[in-house]
Amino acid sequence: MEKKDSGVGDDAEVQLDCSAVMADIWLMLDGECAPEAKARLQQHLDSCQPCLAHYGIESELKALIGRKCGGDAAPDGLRDRLRIQIRQQTTIITRTDPQQ
Repeated sequence: MEKKDSGVGDDAEVQLDCSAVMADIWLMLDGECAPEAKARLQQHLDSCQPCLAHYGIESELKALIGRKCGGDAAPDGLRDRLRIQIRQQTTIITRTDPQQ
């Protein structure tokens, strides 16, 4: 039985279990893994066919989403309009306790 990697320390003997790999696949696909974590994930994928197959499906899904949704761009000026709106927001604090 494989031990679950808690993400603490650099214990080379700790192996990832499949549920830990499934939880971190999108981090790896998005390039958001630390190099050490990516190496551990890749080592598990290289030795676990079910996880490798799942990784392949998720990779294809990411590519499909990128093709279908990746070309959408926000309208010109949206960033500036959002900044103005955020600056104009006013916070109103109401007290529910009448003795305050």
